[in-house]
Amino acid sequence: MRLLIVDDSNIIRRHIQREIGEGNHEIRMAADGVEALKVFDEFHPEIVTMDITMPNMDGLSCVEAILRRNADTRILVISALADRGTAVEAVKRGATGFLLKPFTSETLATEISELFID
Repeated sequence: MRLLIVDDSNIIRRHIQREIGEGNHEIRMAADGVEALKVFDEFHPEIVTMDITMPNMDGLSCVEAILRRNADTRILVISALADRGTAVEAVKRGATGFLLKPFTSETLATEISELFID
């Protein structure tokens, strides 16, 4: 599986990377939406984890831009924004799933597995 982790926090990016593990996965990371699009175009990931609140380009705009490039990409939005409207907006823009921060290792693994299987 090729996975792109997008979050403006290096701590969160590394945490997700650690939790998923390299194993049979190729993982790349980006600190904002602009960088994510560059990495996406070069790496062609199957799954993207996406923060919402980031500099340069927010996660929701990046979700739309990624899906314009490849509509089959599965995107898991991971955000600390806990309101229902944010989750609904993420799905309306094409996100495949939504996970609240903080999350457990088990929840992250389950969400990623479900995206990979679908």
